[in-house]
Amino acid sequence: MNVGILGTGNLAVTLGRAWAAAGHSLLVTGRNPLHASGAADQIGPAAEAVDPADFPSRVDVLVIAVAWEGLEAALSLVGGPQGSLAGKTVIDCTNPVDYTTGELKPASGSAAALVAHTAPGTRVVKALHLFAGASWPYVGPQESAPVVAICGEEPSALDHAAALIQDLGGQTAVVGGLSSARQLEESAGFVMRVVAAGYNPRLAVPDVDPALLRAAQTTTD
Repeated sequence: MNVGILGTGNLAVTLGRAWAAAGHSLLVTGRNPLHASGAADQIGPAAEAVDPADFPSRVDVLVIAVAWEGLEAALSLVGGPQGSLAGKTVIDCTNPVDYTTGELKPASGSAAALVAHTAPGTRVVKALHLFAGASWPYVGPQESAPVVAICGEEPSALDHAAALIQDLGGQTAVVGGLSSARQLEESAGFVMRVVAAGYNPRLAVPDVDPALLRAAQTTTD
């Protein structure tokens, strides 16, 4: 699969390396050609820096790995408002959260909804915003693999995202359509607030085994 990464920072490089190791080709672009070339070099021989104008026609799946403040500009850079990404699976990793307060920056909606609005015709999936780049690739026992909650409207796009997450070593939980993206984005703010309070967010949610819940329900029915 030709995986396009819109962004040249640490997350772009970390994801790119993991997907390159899984056999994918990586195409990297951004505002600064030197930064794009640098990111591609860090990913390795499977990666290539691409001019923004050529980027849409060469990618099968687009992964957005930019800061919230640069999201619209990044999409405009590759012609998203003009329909250049129509029909493409677009995985939005944007974290539109104030890192000081944990509050979501958009007053309404979500970063993923902004992607869908700015780049009409795209098949947007919200994913990979919660786990830091250092989480990947995961190489431990599969039963302990990180669960990546994702949401989106198009089954084929959700399948693309799930396949790429599996290649990172993760598991996927589809939690709804794109209207669920705001809730997913708010979860990052919750995690930040728990960390700021001095606690491990893994201990801030209950340990729930769905199999035990189903068994209990069967017993009471």
